[in-house]
Amino acid sequence: MKKDTLIKLTKDFEESAHVEEGIEYWMARDIQKLLEYEEWRNFCKVIEKAKIACQNSGRSPEDHFVEVNKMVLIGSEGKREISDLALSRYACYLIAQNGDSRKETIAFTQTYFAIQTRKQEILEKHIEELERIKARKKLMQTEKELSATLYEHGIDDQGFARIRSKGDQALFGGLTTIEMKKKLGIPSTRPLADFLPTITIKAKDFAGEITHFNVKKENLQGEHQITEEHEKSNRDVRQVLVKSNIYPEELPLEEDVKKLERRIKNQDEKTFQNPGELPQNFIAPPG
Repeated sequence: MKKDTLIKLTKDFEESAHVEEGIEYWMARDIQKLLEYEEWRNFCKVIEKAKIACQNSGRSPEDHFVEVNKMVLIGSEGKREISDLALSRYACYLIAQNGDSRKETIAFTQTYFAIQTRKQEILEKHIEELERIKARKKLMQTEKELSATLYEHGIDDQGFARIRSKGDQALFGGLTTIEMKKKLGIPSTRPLADFLPTITIKAKDFAGEITHFNVKKENLQGEHQITEEHEKSNRDVRQVLVKSNIYPEELPLEEDVKKLERRIKNQDEKTFQNPGELPQNFIAPPG
């Protein structure tokens, strides 16, 4: 495919996209023209095949092919209502996959939406990973502040470690910090939270925030009182999770957050050095 044709098609597809409340979609009748289908009824046959493919992939067609009606001009003054579909990126990809592969525009569309979908998946995963890193840093800050406050209330470093372990035991359904490390295969010298999923990290952080607040509010003193408070905070947070059928001790091990930070840093540096780089085989016309 010639470079100028590639540029034009990319521009046409990107400009035909609609965005409402952060949701991106395409209109089927616009895609019909872009894919060079002259008759709507013929294009509808392709759409039906795409819906079946969507169903077979385990996704709901209703989420990706949304029926709408719109008014169009006929002649100089008249209007009439016609049917149309709002399509997700995935729906567009499936339509291209079920279209006439002899068309150059179909070959382009198959690759275009495959790449766009992959980019979205990578972006979503990247955001999730950054959220986990952010949650871990927040927990570290909460524990640092809690430790400083507990020191003022008669608790040394070893006492804080014991209190934190009792909190973990309440959060993880009776399993201590050491037992959770053994269960997940985490080195004894590493913090448990570095290997926990985001929701558990946030749960620990929330429980820590509650303990910190109540220690100051009630002016709790000594290890016994503060331990009871921290256990209660973690039990309460656990109850919220369990109501949603989330059991922290049963959630799988996550990637070491330290390795995750290094990997993301390296990826970001490569992206900065090669902005907008696309694979050399961006378009692979049928041979």
